Amino acid sequence: MDTVADSATSGAVADPATSGTVRLTVGQAVVRFLAAQWTERDGERRRLFAGCLGIFGHGNVAGLGQALLQDELAGGPERLPYVLARNEQAMVHLAVAYARHEDRLQTWACTASVGPGSTNMLTGAALATVNRIPVLLLPSGTFATRVAGPVLQELEVPYAADVTVNDAFRPLSRFFDRVDRPEQLPAALLNGMRVLTDPVETGAVTIALPQDVQAEAYDWPLELFERRVWRVGRPLPEAADVADAAALISAARRPFVVAGGGVHYSGAEDALRAFCEATGIPVGESQAGKGALPHGHPQAMGAVGSTGTTAANALAREADLVIGVGTRYGDFTTASRTAFQNPGVRFVNVNVARLDAGKLAGLQVVADAREALTALTAALEGYEVEPAYRERQAELWREWDARVEAAYHPPAEVTQALAAGVLTQGTVLGLVNELSDPRDVVVCAAGSMPGDLHKLWRVRDRKGYHVEYGYSCMGYEIPGGIGVRLADPSRDVFVMVGDGSYLMMPAELVTAVQERVKIIVVLVQNHGFHSIGSLSEELGSQRFGTGYRFRDEATGRLDGARLPVYLAASARSFGATVIEVRDPQELEQAIKDAKAAPADGGPVVIHVETDPTVHAPDSGSWWDVPVSEVSELDSTRRAYERYTTHKATQRPHVAPASRDPEGPAR
Repeated sequence: MDTVADSATSGAVADPATSGTVRLTVGQAVVRFLAAQWTERDGERRRLFAGCLGIFGHGNVAGLGQALLQDELAGGPERLPYVLARNEQAMVHLAVAYARHEDRLQTWACTASVGPGSTNMLTGAALATVNRIPVLLLPSGTFATRVAGPVLQELEVPYAADVTVNDAFRPLSRFFDRVDRPEQLPAALLNGMRVLTDPVETGAVTIALPQDVQAEAYDWPLELFERRVWRVGRPLPEAADVADAAALISAARRPFVVAGGGVHYSGAEDALRAFCEATGIPVGESQAGKGALPHGHPQAMGAVGSTGTTAANALAREADLVIGVGTRYGDFTTASRTAFQNPGVRFVNVNVARLDAGKLAGLQVVADAREALTALTAALEGYEVEPAYRERQAELWREWDARVEAAYHPPAEVTQALAAGVLTQGTVLGLVNELSDPRDVVVCAAGSMPGDLHKLWRVRDRKGYHVEYGYSCMGYEIPGGIGVRLADPSRDVFVMVGDGSYLMMPAELVTAVQERVKIIVVLVQNHGFHSIGSLSEELGSQRFGTGYRFRDEATGRLDGARLPVYLAASARSFGATVIEVRDPQELEQAIKDAKAAPADGGPVVIHVETDPTVHAPDSGSWWDVPVSEVSELDSTRRAYERYTTHKATQRPHVAPASRDPEGPAR
């Protein structure tokens, strides 16, 4: 990462003495422009784009492909590095993970060919936008001139001649444009940069580039390619909002903080710590906010919600005031609006985005998380929760921490019941957690492990936990791990992935081999979809269609013998170093060996089998997934009875955070 520690001004002013034009293709202009974009926050500058990820086809090989080649051959500090990916969706995941690790201040551009190459990026676009992470997508399009249409991979619809498959990016992008003429490019690029660097609006930015336009030449003003710095500001809270929030907090007896990803993106961890230490208010964390307080802090109650700790969820149930900081209150965080059960509960929401600050009818403090927490701490000088409330926090945490220890080191009766060569998932997570360094990063996204990690993982560094759970996309893990490692090669990255998610996108191991990117992939084989299997059972669907098994010849059902899938051999065939383990001692040695492996030696895959029927400690919480109202199956009927019981505890949370002292309007 290139950084310069100095102050900056946004934009660049052209020197009339050097003004003029330069003739470049659209592709060459895009590459030159992207290489000149920088961000600045708190006096530190860094390149906005670390490079360009891509897979070439007939739609971009002569446009952006030629431009990237020319840029690479020219060399120099201003070039835009290129990395070849194996799957277009995966390269967006890599860019998202990189940007998240860099607190949304730096990202990658992604180029893909016409048709399926570009539409393969749609899932990545959705993931980026859902998670509010900046990434630039450059899908290629068919001919803008239409002179040779319909060309290979072109969509034709009878109601409009200008529709292309790239229009599918519109609802998934925070900004979308299609450049049908070179003259349109500057406005498209500048608008795209505006959105990428806006902490409120950021997400996927899509600029579609028809293949003929990419190769078309134009005389560009030189000013377009001057270094341009985009300042990422810290909006300050309104004094009246801080005063109102402080009044509500001061009146609360059992306040509770929900820390979300905005704490990390703002770099507000120290401000949150100071706030909690001054007031004694406990903190529960969303998936994106995990690690907002380090493990062991007296106010750190761990995960909250459907995959939460019993400590955080007990305090959430009792809270008379919930202070959301940088959270969008997803259904896992609120346990589908059953987490906060105090009849008089009210909400104060600190968020840079008004969309999120207004949720659950909360008092809105629209501001940067760090600045708002600093202001609130000052406004609450002298306020502390009662000593009994601090004692309850400590008691609840001790009880939960003992459960974590039991999951990490299960008793003999559990381990003796396991088949030979099979471990519990808790044992696997525990050994990785305990043997990794505090600065190492764990990466995960889908299956049962995100929930287990959210509950169990002991985070010791603000960047040590990276679980993508806004879109919970299977296949994110390996490219996401590559992205984190590229962002910070000084940290070992542990990619936790189940067999189901691994099979979605294993080929990015080849990218890690090619770029000599060391990631440690802990590949957990449980012969099916562990998470959905458990959910299916809970909903009365008997784990139907969730195991990797042959079709039984007698019944015609997929409940025969296990498939002879050898994932260790698969990973080895991609060029990764593979270590197969069968017991805790072998796993411990494998983790040590993987950490000792050369930094430029490429990926190391640790293959381990686990029992999917041994679960992590229960959160005492719920997640709303509908159950069939009528069924011939007893299992489904029983599940529906449980479902209606939980539904009865859902709350709308529409009461105003504070009453209007002037009463109703006349």
